[in-house]
Amino acid sequence: MSKTFVPQGYHSALGLYDTQKAIGQVKQIFQVKLCAALHLKRVTAPLFVDPATGLNDDLNGVERPVSFDVPSVGKTAQVVHSLAKWKRMALKQYDFRVGNGLVTDMNAIRRDEELDNLHSIYVDQWDWEKVIDRDTRNVEYLKDTVNRIVGAICGTLDELKWQFPELEGVELKREVTFLTTQELEDRYPNLTPKQRENEICREYKTVFLMQIGDLLKSGEPHDGRAPDYDDWQLNGDLLFWHDTLSQALEISSMGIRVDEKSLAEQLVKAGCEERGDLLFHRMLLAGELPLTIGGGIGQSRLCMLLLAKAHVGEVQVSLWDAETVETCREGGIVLL
Repeated sequence: MSKTFVPQGYHSALGLYDTQKAIGQVKQIFQVKLCAALHLKRVTAPLFVDPATGLNDDLNGVERPVSFDVPSVGKTAQVVHSLAKWKRMALKQYDFRVGNGLVTDMNAIRRDEELDNLHSIYVDQWDWEKVIDRDTRNVEYLKDTVNRIVGAICGTLDELKWQFPELEGVELKREVTFLTTQELEDRYPNLTPKQRENEICREYKTVFLMQIGDLLKSGEPHDGRAPDYDDWQLNGDLLFWHDTLSQALEISSMGIRVDEKSLAEQLVKAGCEERGDLLFHRMLLAGELPLTIGGGIGQSRLCMLLLAKAHVGEVQVSLWDAETVETCREGGIVLL
């Protein structure tokens, strides 16, 4: 059964031609602003990796990566889920210094994704990572970085409105409300995690929800996080209220990355101690990788937000089931 819904009275603010033009502008303008805000340089990144390196992102630990054999090298390759770990290795290899980082276009296939207005099996995002030092592994630095990203997003919207007056009704709040997942559970104990996100974003519009991955007082995590990239005490999701869909829209998952201590602790909590034998994890546990902060910022998600679109298929090309295609056709949603 399709999980796609059409908001009552929905009509895209931009036609197909202007939508394509606007998508290009979003991707160009935002990357420039992001690089300036966080001192990033663009690099080239892999579409697939050798699973034996431990570099692929395991996401929630249940998603199956797309794998294929490569006869010419005698190995099996995995299409990346994200570049969370690869970026940290790249920062070491390219000799990036403290205060500087990289950004890349990440394209992935997530075959097990449940399809709806916000989710596709095709993922495109800006994956970024920045070298920090021990003194900046703290909440204050995390919050400052979030504020810089929100400034870049709002600045991009300002430029879009100048080019496309039809978007004048799109509004974002620059002031970020910060709270932890435990504070959110305490506030709405009888709601599901997603319902909590909707309620807090309905009230505050722009929210950074911190400390995702560990168990809450209820005995459940707010959401799953792999144990080997984010420090669960120093991470979070950036959420905006999306008027078109009347719900919270996650634009970025990010955080200060694990160091030797937090990696060892989180591998035990997740029951994944065996990962310590993989190359990436051995290097990290030995202190051979730089301390970093990083994240992914969804390209299609950001386009949905800034262009007031109701479905991710309006801003990217993917595969959809027949019922979703029909629902969108009847509701005036044009899938690319």
